[in-house]
Amino acid sequence: MLNTKLKKFGAIAGLSLSLIVAGCGQDDAENDTTEADYSNDNQTEETANVGEEIDYTITGIEPGAGITQATENAIEEYENFKGWNQETASTAAMLTALGEAIDNEEPVIVAGWSPHYMFAKYDLKYLEDPKEVYGGVEIIKTITRKGLKEDMPEAYEVLDRFHWEPADMEQVMLDAQEMDFEEAAQKWVNNNEDKVAEWTEGVDSVDGTSIELVQTPWDTERSSGYVAKNVLETLGYDAEVTTVSPSVAFKAIAQGDGDASLAPWMPATHGDFYDKYEGEFDDLGENLKGAKIGLVVPEYMDIDSIEDLKAKE
Repeated sequence: MLNTKLKKFGAIAGLSLSLIVAGCGQDDAENDTTEADYSNDNQTEETANVGEEIDYTITGIEPGAGITQATENAIEEYENFKGWNQETASTAAMLTALGEAIDNEEPVIVAGWSPHYMFAKYDLKYLEDPKEVYGGVEIIKTITRKGLKEDMPEAYEVLDRFHWEPADMEQVMLDAQEMDFEEAAQKWVNNNEDKVAEWTEGVDSVDGTSIELVQTPWDTERSSGYVAKNVLETLGYDAEVTTVSPSVAFKAIAQGDGDASLAPWMPATHGDFYDKYEGEFDDLGENLKGAKIGLVVPEYMDIDSIEDLKAKE
């Protein structure tokens, strides 16, 4: 059952984007030089027009997400983002906008992250971030409320051992496009008995002890949250997954209104929330390595760096 205090915060449903110049001979070389110059002019013009074509708007996700704040920081940090804005709504809205733009081969810039099934579905790339506003490659951590180790040592042990690879998480997310997340998570558990056995070996069973896992609205966290739920249930726990915004997730664990979370992205994405409540929860370390956030565009767009974009005139 939901903790009364956590219920007040409300669960936020996670609804959840060459030019080749050849020539031979002197005359051809001259023509090619002219053609190359013209092509470069076109490329510069195309790059300059990207902002105008998308109304100087980055398509973001939920307002409370860490990547949303990172994007606001990027808009402040990069001078060439002058006049730009971030449009926030939901993860689902971002993915819809990305898919529609790709279907029409139109420009689009979204706040994205990996692991995520969109990288398997579409040909995408991250824009280079020279100022490292979005940080580098990240890890996802597991945190628990103070006292969980004493209250639920079996669950604590499983959560402490929980570690998987980006490919594992992406498989759950991919399967979840055809079924609900809990079913996709159970499918992964059934197909990865050896890995699950490493988490549960020697851990005693319990008899219906309730445990609440707090996750954020991203599909990545739905994947880890429901896999952990299903594994804990094999040991006899009555496990529940509650979805809230990142700020509420940290607050819930720090105040003991939730038992554990496998959702914190560090050091950049949720670093502010982590710092705010540091010392008020137990940090069990990483459960996944190789996560990343940043601005994402379709591969067909002729830009490679945030600095390729132009300020609004």
